[in-house]
Amino acid sequence: MEYVYAALILNETGEEINEDNVTAVLEAAGVDVEESRVKALVAALEDVDIEEAVETAAAAPAPASGGSAGGDVETADDDDEEEADAGADEAEADEEEEDEESGEGLGELFG
Repeated sequence: MEYVYAALILNETGEEINEDNVTAVLEAAGVDVEESRVKALVAALEDVDIEEAVETAAAAPAPASGGSAGGDVETADDDDEEEADAGADEAEADEEEEDEESGEGLGELFG
C-alpha cells in the first residue's frame, strides 16, 4: 500500500509520478524499496488521471449489505431458517466489505 500512497503524495504535491520520485518518497519513509514494484506502479498509472479516479471512488455508492441477490421467493418456513443464519451472513458480509475497503485489488497488484 505504501507504493500507492507514495504516488498519491506525489500527485497531491504536483510532482511527476516517475520511478525516481516514487523511490525517493518511499526511501524518505523508511521503506525497503523494490525496484520492480516501483516500475509496475509507474507503468500502471501512466495513463490514469488520479484526480478523476479519486473522485470516482469517493462518489461510488457503498455496497448494499443483506438481502438476496437471486430474487428468490421466500416462504414462511424460509423466514425461520433465515433468522437463524442472519448472524453468520452478516459477519461474512462485514468481512467481505472490509476486504474491499482495504484496497485488496491494488495490494495484489503490488505485493
